[in-house]
Amino acid sequence: MTALLAERAVEVVAAAQQLLARRMGAPVKLVDPVELGGSGRTIVLRVRVAENTFALPRTLVIKQVLAAGDHKVGSAEPGVVSVDSAFLREAVSYQFATALARENRPGADLLAYDLEARLLVLSDLGDSQRLTEVLRHALSDGAVRPNRANVLMAFAQALGRMHAATVGREDDFTALLRRVELAHRVDGIAAQAEAAVEEVPGLLSERLGVAVPDDVLDEVRRCVPLFGVGPQPAPNRMRAFSPSDLCPDNIIVNENGVRFLDYEWGGFRDATLDIAYALVSFPGCLCDHDLSRDLSRQMVEAWRAEVVHVWPQLADDDVLARKILDARLMWVWLTTFWFLPGDHARVAAARAHGLSVPRSHALLRRWAGLAEDARILGDDTLADFAEAVTATLDADNDADTPD
Repeated sequence: MTALLAERAVEVVAAAQQLLARRMGAPVKLVDPVELGGSGRTIVLRVRVAENTFALPRTLVIKQVLAAGDHKVGSAEPGVVSVDSAFLREAVSYQFATALARENRPGADLLAYDLEARLLVLSDLGDSQRLTEVLRHALSDGAVRPNRANVLMAFAQALGRMHAATVGREDDFTALLRRVELAHRVDGIAAQAEAAVEEVPGLLSERLGVAVPDDVLDEVRRCVPLFGVGPQPAPNRMRAFSPSDLCPDNIIVNENGVRFLDYEWGGFRDATLDIAYALVSFPGCLCDHDLSRDLSRQMVEAWRAEVVHVWPQLADDDVLARKILDARLMWVWLTTFWFLPGDHARVAAARAHGLSVPRSHALLRRWAGLAEDARILGDDTLADFAEAVTATLDADNDADTPD
């Protein structure tokens, strides 16, 4: 650790000890902090419980979010509108997930929290690999490593199990939001999806010289309710809990399967957005990985197998394909909103991720994938438009447009 981080770690551990002492009614001693990463506005530590008088686990994970005055959040940071709302949404999401039956919990358990100190104490998920590492090293150096396809199937199945276990529990989540006075605060990802609908056409026109046809914009407006923006017809509602920010850095793989971390975007949304997030190649950051059409199809089938009993309409291949295309369209629209402007701070933060690529490459691949899916489904208007955007991005790459 750097001296600054070590000093910060001492403060975080001390705060966690005080929190646990209040919860347990007696002193708790935490030692041997190890940095686990975190963003520029968070510190995440693994600590050992030196005196396990109260049957605490041997190790814990502590996460603290910096105060709003210590870190500024840009208006278009993916999924986040403020430090306060992001932390509170994560705390509520962990409360909700921990209340599920143990076999249905998607990640760590919440053991204690302090809303004022922006502090969470979580169970330690133990030795594990980030999905980033699996995707990067699955074929390298001849070592025995998890099979990439198998891990991605397990990821899709874990998503489906989480969705199926949380269908119909949105009122419970909303009640928790209300307890922290968040029920009427802005859902960052939903707000940005709504803003992107109207702003992306201007971005594409100004930066790429591509005009958005009215039919395509109408299609985007039809799809934005996937995020809970505006009314959505009851037969099409497929809302379930979602951490939403499913970057490979936020997914771990261990002997217990695939688990999800980082719930700052947590909320109830259309479940197809989660599986489409991986197919688009993690649009909230600049991570990218090669995903063949056959592997994409297998992942969708693995997810469908877990959820078709709660959403029987997905047994229809045409319905499923259209839903996936709609979700893909919204993610491509949003990733364009986030990264086409080339905000240096936002791009630099995204480039720090484990599978990041230049933003021009990421955007090109995402638009090309949308064009291919739209063409296969027979949505030629969308396909023609996505191909035009792809061609322009490709030409910019050839001209060495800087990121």
